[in-house]
Amino acid sequence: MSGRLFGFPNPVNERSARWVATGVVVQAVLFLIVRQGWVLIPLAYGFTARVLTGPKLSPLGQLSTRVLTPAMKGEGRLVPGPPKRFAQGIGLVFSVGATIAWFAGAHTVAIVLIAGLTIAASLEAFVGFCLGCVIFGKLMRLGVIPESVCEECNDISRRLARPNV
Repeated sequence: MSGRLFGFPNPVNERSARWVATGVVVQAVLFLIVRQGWVLIPLAYGFTARVLTGPKLSPLGQLSTRVLTPAMKGEGRLVPGPPKRFAQGIGLVFSVGATIAWFAGAHTVAIVLIAGLTIAASLEAFVGFCLGCVIFGKLMRLGVIPESVCEECNDISRRLARPNV
């Protein structure tokens, strides 16, 4: 990790991203079961920390990058960071939105937001499908996100040259 506090890693180890998503699923399902607003606070904090600093200030990010991913055999596949940060940003909107909704008394809104977050995080964690990354790619193709944000996203030859470990 670099010495800078703010920033997001590029590239990202896909295994670490999937471990983080697994942790998000656990937290989100816990909320859906217990229906207690306090469960949303660490979830929202985690997304805020990861969007601003990558794994540096995120307990879940630290656990995945320092313990869980290194414990696995092989190096894992490196993927571009900007789409993963975008996906974390979507999670931030959903988790903070759910937290605000819950404490404002809009419990159904909070439950729907966390259910959506659970689905997206489950796709990443268990299937390796990053919904936020797909949205990022579509927004790049539409010109909403400039190509300069993720040059590597446009260069398929770089991705094909990497081993799929």
